[in-house]
Parts: sequence; C-alpha cells; structure tokens
Amino acid sequence: MPVDPSLRALLTSIYAAAVEAALPARSLVPDLPAMPRGRLILLAAGKAAGSMTPAAENHYLDTLNIDPARITGVAVARHGYGAPTRLVPMIEAGHPVPDVHSVDAARRALELARGAGPDDLVLVLLSGGGSANWIAPAGSLTLAEKQGITRSLLHSGASIDEINTVRKRLSLIKGGRLALAAYPAPVLTLAVSDVPGDDPAIIASGPTVADASTNADARAVITRYGITLPESASALLGSASMETPKPGDPALARSAFRIIARPADAVMAAAGRCSALGYDAISLGADVEGEARTVADAHAERARALKAAGRRAALVSGGELTVTVAGKGRGGPNQEYALGLALALRGEAGIAAVSGDTDGTDGGGGAASDPAGALIDATTLARAQRLGIDAAGRLADNDSTGFFEALGDLLVPGPTRTNVNDCRVILIDP
Repeated sequence: MPVDPSLRALLTSIYAAAVEAALPARSLVPDLPAMPRGRLILLAAGKAAGSMTPAAENHYLDTLNIDPARITGVAVARHGYGAPTRLVPMIEAGHPVPDVHSVDAARRALELARGAGPDDLVLVLLSGGGSANWIAPAGSLTLAEKQGITRSLLHSGASIDEINTVRKRLSLIKGGRLALAAYPAPVLTLAVSDVPGDDPAIIASGPTVADASTNADARAVITRYGITLPESASALLGSASMETPKPGDPALARSAFRIIARPADAVMAAAGRCSALGYDAISLGADVEGEARTVADAHAERARALKAAGRRAALVSGGELTVTVAGKGRGGPNQEYALGLALALRGEAGIAAVSGDTDGTDGGGGAASDPAGALIDATTLARAQRLGIDAAGRLADNDSTGFFEALGDLLVPGPTRTNVNDCRVILIDP
C-alpha cells in the first residue's frame, strides 16, 4: 500500500502550489517588450519554452494586434514539453543529454540571430534545460562526444554551475555567444531561473550574458571530478579563442536580462500553503545545494528536533541537489533525497515529506513520463520491508526510482512547463 491517500493529497497540494507560483503564463506577459520598429525575433529554449512561446504569441497577435509577418523565431523544449504554437516553430530535443534536435534548434537560433538588424529585437525566452536543448559544438567536437561529456558530468556529482562552466567552452551559443551573434541588434532575455542565486550566467549556460568564469576554471572542474575528455574537447578548453565574453564587453552592451520566475517564488508559495494548513512554516532557503542523501540527513535531524519540541511545523526548501552515481539503479536527486530522508528518520511517527522537481521530472531516462520525485511517511520503511525491499541497499545502488515505484509512492505530475528547481516539504505533526 502507498502513502495514505489523504496524506498524499495534502503533500501533493503543497507541491502543486509551488509549481503554480512559477508558471510563466502568469508572470511573462507584464515583462514582454513593445514591438520594435523592425521584426520581433523570438528565440525560446528550455523546459518552459512550451508555455512561454504561446503566451508571447498570444500577447503580440491578439492583445497588440501585430502583423504576423513581423514576427519570426524558433523554440525548443525537452521531448514531451512542447506545445502547439501559432507562428514560431516548436522543436522537441533531448534532455539532460542533448540529441540531433538540440543541434538543429541551436543552428536555427544562431541563423536568426545573425540575421537580425539594428531595428529588430531578439527576444530570448529562456529556462532551465536550455543548456541541453541548444547544442552548437565548437571546433571538431562531435555530438556523440558532447553527449558523453554531458553524461560524465551529470554522474560526477558536479554542481550545475560547474557543469555549465565546462559546457560554455564547448559551444558556439552558450556563454554570451548568442548575444554576440545578434550584435548590433538589441537582445532582451526573459528567464525562468532554475539555479541557486538566480545567476543569469548559469541559467541555460548564459547564452546572452557575460561570463566571469574562465577556461582555467573549466579545466579545474574536469580535474576535480576526474572526467576523461576527448582530444577535441581538451583542445577547446586550452584555446584562448574559446574564452567567453567578460563583463563590460561592448558587444553585450545592447543585451538586457530580466528574471520573471525564480526558485524563491515556489518556496514562498509552498510555505504559504503550509501556513494556511496550520503548520508553522520554516523556510530553509531556496538555494540549498549538496549531495542529496547528506542534505536529507541534516533535514531529518531538524525534523526530529521540531517534533521533540512539540511543534506542528513544516520545513520547506528549494535549490538543486546533486547525486554522485556509484550504483546501477534509476533515480534522481529528489527521489534519492526522499529515500535518504526515510532512512534517516527510521520510521519516526508524525513526520511525512514530499520532494519534487518543479519541472515535473527528476533524473530518469529523459522521458516526459519520468517521475518528479517521491513521497514518504512513517510507514515507508516498514512497507518496504514487508515487500522484501532493502532500502539501504537501494540507496547504495542509486535505485530510488525502483524503491518508490514498488511502494506506489512516486510523484508523477507530468510536464509542468516551468522549471524553478526542487521543492522539498517535511511536515511534522506531533
């Protein structure tokens, strides 16, 4: 039997509130710019492209009654995350590992940017996932080599900042290079943030902004995590020509950037929902980072302390956790966090939790039907034991998906078409 239905409904309603607060359809339109004298070139990439693109089209075509001939562009989203559009072609591409569609989407975006004139406006609608959806391998680097490097980085335990520092050196579109392609046309980027600290240089590898990291930083990441690179990639990391444009570069002077939704919005909404339900909502921050099982141990200790103090409370956190893959199982950071939390709590009564990625998928094989996370309660370990499942063994094998799948406790909302990182909620009810 899975988590009690009423408890499951309570936990999933809190997760849904977090997602709702970050939907671009409600936050994008107020920031959309006026039409330029020339064309509007709309370039969208990432997991929210399927919601951002139609919202922008409807605004210009229906609210402003703009001639469709003045609007062009291309959009790309993760497979299963696209949506019907009216003018701008929508491509679906690989994530987290790029594919041939990622290369096609980047090629078309760069062509449109290079064709922009000074009276045009390049409007970039950006969200997390854009790093994999826009792939333009530099030098002699092949798509297969780029895919291999991506897999190695994802399995290494490197943070998203470290991963993107490397990816910028291997690409013709990341690290400010899309804005360089559009120069001297003005560029406005409206972004949904999925990174701790909301750093524009990290969101989708910062294709339209300056980058303070260096080639030496990228090489240090490769060394730190023991990544083996093909010669084509090593040559790029050692080439001065692949250094990214830095703050103050005059070619980026006409590129502006605004964030329209961020992890803090989701955490605040989840905390507000918990408060409305009568819990003392305690935010641990929207930018929590670290190894998923290690963070779970720390949060379990906080939860037990609150219960011992007799407090009816909710611990709410966001951010992006990492998993160092040593086993052969299936999973993702949110599911591994949930499994680690269940083990750390050891069946403590009165404590339940949900951990889910606001984009609707957590790790997995790249399908839109992959789970977003998982739920636990005081019976999780006992139910697993009755099924003959070794929870600690599954964690060691990085098989959190298999564990929660057997219990019926996966969180599977499907594509949300937004992406503001994880939302984790622990409910304590003495």
